[in-house]
Amino acid sequence: MPPLHPRLTPARPDLAARSLQGKVAAERFVDGAPREVIDPQVPLRRAPSPEAPLDTEALMGERVTVYETSDEGWAWGQLDDDGYVGFMPANGLVAPGAPPTDRVSALRTLVFPAPSFKLPPIGALPLGARVAVLRTEGRFAVIAPGGFVPVQHLASVESREPDFVAVAERFLGTPYLWGGKTSLGLDCSGLVQVALTACGIPCPRDTDMQVTALGTEIADVTYRRGDLIFWKGHVAIVRDEKTVIHANAFHMAVAIEPIDQAIARIRNSDGEVTSVRRVAGSIA
Repeated sequence: MPPLHPRLTPARPDLAARSLQGKVAAERFVDGAPREVIDPQVPLRRAPSPEAPLDTEALMGERVTVYETSDEGWAWGQLDDDGYVGFMPANGLVAPGAPPTDRVSALRTLVFPAPSFKLPPIGALPLGARVAVLRTEGRFAVIAPGGFVPVQHLASVESREPDFVAVAERFLGTPYLWGGKTSLGLDCSGLVQVALTACGIPCPRDTDMQVTALGTEIADVTYRRGDLIFWKGHVAIVRDEKTVIHANAFHMAVAIEPIDQAIARIRNSDGEVTSVRRVAGSIA
């Protein structure tokens, strides 16, 4: 049996998912409880501490299987969408409610307490958040568990964006944040995952997973819009024959730069390009 990926396996020395019994060693095995993200986004951390590294984020409407909730308010579980395992604030999770009907299609939208743009908003939701729309009132959608969102900022959960590069380009200038997945901050693999997910293309969270799971290897490289260029620990999205867009710590932002310039600069820190992959649905 191939080794289980540690970031995608709900197993610790003291606790593991019951489905892993006989496959991993643990003091006890438990059934998971389904939960749903109720906050705009919740951090998934490597350890149960607000100071622990941020590995990724889960967005409103995502489902989570929780295996343990501590007295200190941390839930340890696995995201249903990409399988990532880690610790999340338990107060950002609730028992699943009505299935989501819509997703946020704007880079970020505001939630109002009533159907009026003149009122102070009570929250904000990121691109990709999923909500259950209960009804519409004029230009607003009433969402569960409460609040009014502009209808034009929502799209059916079944709808798909046509061009994931265009989705990525909307994040231009967003601050670089290791583990982030929203317009408040995101990293290189987060940008790829959010953009591809908006187009209905399943995408793992980290670059080492993406380079083996996405697209097909290009041997004789003639860059095309939507190609992915990988280095060790980094990925960039090709916009056209000459430029890429990527979230990177050099610019500390999502930036567009010439391909040749990016390759030369990254060579000094992360080495040579390791792979160029063409994703199904890339735009010629």
